[in-house]
Amino acid sequence: MLEPSLEYLKNFEFESGDVLEELKMEYATFGTAKRDDNGNVTNGVLFIHGSSGDYGSVKRFKPIMGPGKAIDTDRYFIICTSSLGSGGSSKPSNSGFGPDFPKYTVKDMAHAQYRLLNEKLNIKHLKGVVGTSMGGFLSLEWAIRHPDFMDFIIPIVTGPSVRGRNLAMSVLCNSMIENHPDYQHGRYSHNPKDVLENVSKLEFLFVFADSYYHKEFSDDEELLLAFNEQGVEGGKVDANDVVWRNHAAISYNLEPELSKIRAKTLIIGIKGDNFFPPELDAIPLSKAIADSELFLYRSRLGHLGINEVEKMETPIERFLSQF
Repeated sequence: MLEPSLEYLKNFEFESGDVLEELKMEYATFGTAKRDDNGNVTNGVLFIHGSSGDYGSVKRFKPIMGPGKAIDTDRYFIICTSSLGSGGSSKPSNSGFGPDFPKYTVKDMAHAQYRLLNEKLNIKHLKGVVGTSMGGFLSLEWAIRHPDFMDFIIPIVTGPSVRGRNLAMSVLCNSMIENHPDYQHGRYSHNPKDVLENVSKLEFLFVFADSYYHKEFSDDEELLLAFNEQGVEGGKVDANDVVWRNHAAISYNLEPELSKIRAKTLIIGIKGDNFFPPELDAIPLSKAIADSELFLYRSRLGHLGINEVEKMETPIERFLSQF
């Protein structure tokens, strides 16, 4: 079981110019740490979760991660953080600031991780960065802002920008929340659970491959049960946390800067992913990054095919044999 730790970054400046006197970062580590003569970790691999995850999301890789496995914890020291705005790291709902919490960007999220590693964990260079979905945004951000800080990146089911339907959905979801009468400009007395449930139900309509909705549920009752259960889970999150995270996604676009990436890159995409179709994201990304490899696999689970980690085991193992 992963046990998280907390570190506090002093005077954290956001891209907007806003400053928090103290930014909390939640993280966990495991594996074998190797250090240089100055005590700096030299074999770190940073894992970054998607929009709804936290430090514990790394557990989905357990089938291919461990001693002697594709992601060999005898060779690598794994660092998994809860990104700025998620889990136990600073966000509107746990900071005491509520709607006065600074609006953050993907660049801010990566910078918080950079400061955590550099200032608190004695990591001046990483072996690599692995990110899934929104975590993939951060892996690309890392490779652009700190091109010599890591040897490799593995962006999984992700893209270089939020455009098209993804952009429209993020804007719509925020609009649904912000226009709800109970939202009160973010100063609500109780979390507007009903609209959060509907936002989560909307996302349910795209998370699987199209055929899944017609073929994988035994009947309409089972489909609607899953649909409503998704809504119930969505109603448990804080409205401001959702709005702030969506804001970071809406402003994300690294397409003009991809040529700055120097790290070796393994791009993994899923055929059937409605959020990041390979022909719109993974394939163009592989063409834009000079030293990159591309691996695609099909999943009836669509975007949630990220959980079928065994399908990416061989290409990851082969790719990591270089490092």
